[in-house]
Amino acid sequence: MSTQQPLRESDLIFSSASSALKDALGELKRANLSIKNRLRSIKEDSEFVTKVADAFDLPLVANERCGSWYIPPDRKAGSAYFKSTDGHFHQWGFSLRRLNLQVLDALGKHGGCVIVDSTRRGKSMPDALSKTIPIWITVLNRLIFPDDAESHDLRTPLDVVSESEHVQIESRLGECVEAARGLKLDLQRLRDKLHNRRIQVTWQRPGDTLPERLDGDVSNLIVLCTASNQTSNETSATSDYVQGAADDPESWSHGLDSSCFWSHQEELLSTAEDGLPNLISKLMAQAKSSSSARSPVLIKPTGSLWIGDNASAASPGHDFDIVISCSTKPAASQSTASNHQHVHLACSTGKIGSRQLRTQLPKLEQLRSTLSPSSKVLLTCESGKDLAVGTALAILCLYIDEQGALNLQSHGESVNKTMIKQRLSWIMVSMPDASPSRATLQSVNAFLMG
Repeated sequence: MSTQQPLRESDLIFSSASSALKDALGELKRANLSIKNRLRSIKEDSEFVTKVADAFDLPLVANERCGSWYIPPDRKAGSAYFKSTDGHFHQWGFSLRRLNLQVLDALGKHGGCVIVDSTRRGKSMPDALSKTIPIWITVLNRLIFPDDAESHDLRTPLDVVSESEHVQIESRLGECVEAARGLKLDLQRLRDKLHNRRIQVTWQRPGDTLPERLDGDVSNLIVLCTASNQTSNETSATSDYVQGAADDPESWSHGLDSSCFWSHQEELLSTAEDGLPNLISKLMAQAKSSSSARSPVLIKPTGSLWIGDNASAASPGHDFDIVISCSTKPAASQSTASNHQHVHLACSTGKIGSRQLRTQLPKLEQLRSTLSPSSKVLLTCESGKDLAVGTALAILCLYIDEQGALNLQSHGESVNKTMIKQRLSWIMVSMPDASPSRATLQSVNAFLMG
């Protein structure tokens, strides 16, 4: 009696029809992710976002980087920078680098706001909305309103965050509060900004019922709005709709940004797919040629330190004693200027520039002989948000005292991690869209404590 042998790989025969079907599905999926489908999907999702804002009668705040794509510019009240990674499993935390306290301005002014984000297929809500922002709200409520026990409980969407994960997150919140307390923020000022009322939260997704009217106390309400409809892998391969279409724009946009999209949406949406790359290139070139310099921002509590982009250093109307620029080479207008001292830190952009910054920061030593209590110092880089921020952080730690006054004597020997975090919080409160990369901050830490 013979026994049946198990099947071997060589016994399996895949027909050409099966391979053709697989190839066809792959082509459908790639076609679905076309620029045109993405832009149409973004426009469709934006209509839902504005309905949410109208239902709650609250302004729209974009969670960058993709939130701005879903908000018409005339409806956008501001931006926030909550990272999904701070809500990833076992990475839950409160970012001391991105404080997002500008959101409290919207709450104080309007009584609340709608924060907009999206996520790619397979999820109904991005981690930034389901966990990162709820953690942030709970930490701030505990920090600002220590006696309001009702505001201290973590709230997360029950159908997204499991009970087990919720409990694990809540167990970390005490450490987060202590870390935030170490920044020595002006808590009374934050309480006043919130009119002594705690922050509240709710969620909205496509398909959720919108409120016809709001009942009870809804002051300082943050509505966490997911712009995109949840789709499955099966439907996404055959549909023109792209969930989370604005995510990771560098991979699909050919350089198009949200501002240019909204300025030229009709032309972009009416152009054939194969004509979009050339049109985008033309529109972005026009936008770049007409863009203006970034206005320098004063870093409080100092009265002496500003951050701007490289173009702002050459703009008329600014009266700085010292300009410190991070660029590949000094601009001719800066190197020949006679009305201020110019310090050039030779750095390119990106990670390479961040690493180069470490070797350039020792040049700040020359400031010791030129700083005075009345000096006005401008820090610049290409974006005005990365290398200039790192350089400003180094100066704050070396030459600025606790009250924000310039100190002629370096106190670099007393610099520690706590001090660096406190000084960074000064920058983030004064300039919420500052985005120093991890590599930039590592270079600053190595220079200060190395």
